Amino acid sequence: MKNTKTCLKCNSRNIIKIPGKFGSYCSGNNITWGISGFNGVKVTRYLCCECGYSEEWIDNKKDIESLEKKFK
Repeated sequence: MKNTKTCLKCNSRNIIKIPGKFGSYCSGNNITWGISGFNGVKVTRYLCCECGYSEEWIDNKKDIESLEKKFK
């Protein structure tokens, strides 16, 4: 959905992008690690407003590299 702007399940083009964020107490759409939660990356959601299907993407290549380094 990120690239095609079309839902894979119902073919709708009514897609919204919900940016990742960091909130208090590690809330928000993110992947965090460590005690304090200050280490982490934002995860962007793409949501079909017709059927509710969603996908999550990490848009920043450096964030992907940091996750690979931490969890591989």
